[in-house]
Amino acid sequence: MSAKKPATASRAWQRMLSGRRLDLLDPSPLDIEIEDIAHGLARVARWNGQTHGSHIFSVAQHTLLVEAVMREANPRIDTRTRLAALLHDAPEYVVGDMISPFKAVIGGSYKQVEKRLLGAIHVRFGLPAITPAEIEKQIKAADMGAAYLEATRLAGFSEAEARRLFGGDPKLPPAIERDYLTPWSAGKAEKRLLTRFRLLYQG
Repeated sequence: MSAKKPATASRAWQRMLSGRRLDLLDPSPLDIEIEDIAHGLARVARWNGQTHGSHIFSVAQHTLLVEAVMREANPRIDTRTRLAALLHDAPEYVVGDMISPFKAVIGGSYKQVEKRLLGAIHVRFGLPAITPAEIEKQIKAADMGAAYLEATRLAGFSEAEARRLFGGDPKLPPAIERDYLTPWSAGKAEKRLLTRFRLLYQG
């Protein structure tokens, strides 16, 4: 009788187009490249794709919207805080964008993976592994403002429902709102995320 082969360990890494292999259980900052992040986020849909427009509304475009909301609310905010806002959903280039109701169903394991990934991403780009509470609060406010705009302009929510779920309208200037809330192609979203990142990143 032949001996049983040992069970193969489950693969916990993803190969990126850059050639990097990122371990989800123990992510190394050395395996993180902004080009991989921008490429992935430009192809991940917000709202599970349930939005109006010829293209998906991507996580890449959402992160740019969040940073724009923050910038308009506080023009003097420093570049490192803006960079943290731009990268706040960066782990989704690996794990995708799970809608909030599904996150509530699966519980805390997803958040642990997401937190480890975000910490490694921050270290890679010169930010604190753990975001200071005050900065996290500012990012969350801008994120909710962006969600309100996306919900009402793209995802079919009434203003009353969006206010209840996400808070108020951040009141972007009309030209900025039209630009950031018109879904872009994946190529355009990727390019604009990279451009904005390079402007903010001082490393």
